[in-house]
Amino acid sequence: MRAIIITRPGAAEVLSLSERPRPDPRSGEILIAVKAFGLNRAELYFRSGAWGKVAEISGIECAGSVEADLEGGFAPGQKVIALMGGMGRTRNGSYAEFVSVPRENVVAIDTDLPWEELAALPESYATAWTCLVGNLQLAPGQTLVIRGATSALGQAALNIARGLGVRTVATTRRRDRADMLYRLGAAHVIVGGNELAAKLHDIAPTGVDAVLDLIGTTTVFDSLAAVRRGGRVCLAGFLGGGAPLPQFDPVFQMPSGAHLSAFASALVFGTQDYPLSEIPFQQIADNAARGLYQAKPARVFRFEDIQAAHRLMETDEAGGKVVVHM
Repeated sequence: MRAIIITRPGAAEVLSLSERPRPDPRSGEILIAVKAFGLNRAELYFRSGAWGKVAEISGIECAGSVEADLEGGFAPGQKVIALMGGMGRTRNGSYAEFVSVPRENVVAIDTDLPWEELAALPESYATAWTCLVGNLQLAPGQTLVIRGATSALGQAALNIARGLGVRTVATTRRRDRADMLYRLGAAHVIVGGNELAAKLHDIAPTGVDAVLDLIGTTTVFDSLAAVRRGGRVCLAGFLGGGAPLPQFDPVFQMPSGAHLSAFASALVFGTQDYPLSEIPFQQIADNAARGLYQAKPARVFRFEDIQAAHRLMETDEAGGKVVVHM
């Protein structure tokens, strides 16, 4: 099969199109013929070597059709999505014509969405749904701030929040992205995310109900200052870099009564605690097909153009999800 391999740690040029043996699925695994896959910032870290030893073939999600299921639960040719399960980390991932994925990390989807549009959904929407419904426990009428809202995950959260009847405040570093965020359903857009609590005063004088922080440790204390008593902050991204906090003293650095949680999708999706059955993937795909979610990829690249796709993702200029079509 054709596969894109990491020849050595480095910049985008270390990704090389090569031939590799087609994987043989073992018991408990599903062999998928990959039709398209979304790109994720984690794959930049895999490629660069920042996260140590990883699989030769990268990619943590895909959309495709079932090639083989030794146990017969999935029918040959059935349309599926797959995410996580060690792909790209401890096992070869989706940057290939075929990938073998643990059964727990594969979901059947009945949809007429084009492959590239279906491939834009799995990781972003699974993570956004879990953060908003699980960690933040949002209810209709509440106010949510999404920091880093122009990212693929941020846009997915905007779509889901609107469907939940939640009022959203979106932050972006770029004024020219504000109109896009309003089209996605943001009630307010804040350009520049520093000193968020002060900027939110007129919108929510006593603090907002929740913050989804996709920037990371550089903004988490500011996010905590923006929520009301009993408000929630979920840290689920590292757009601002992955450096840990130099120190964290909860008693003195967290507002009294604020709740802080984190969600690391790569480590938990498909486990007993976070089964994919909890996420309404079919509903998500249906909403995308009907236009209720504005979920189309921002850019689509050919398989052979993986280096250009990675370079675009690194610039943060894509304005949404980048997808590679086979």
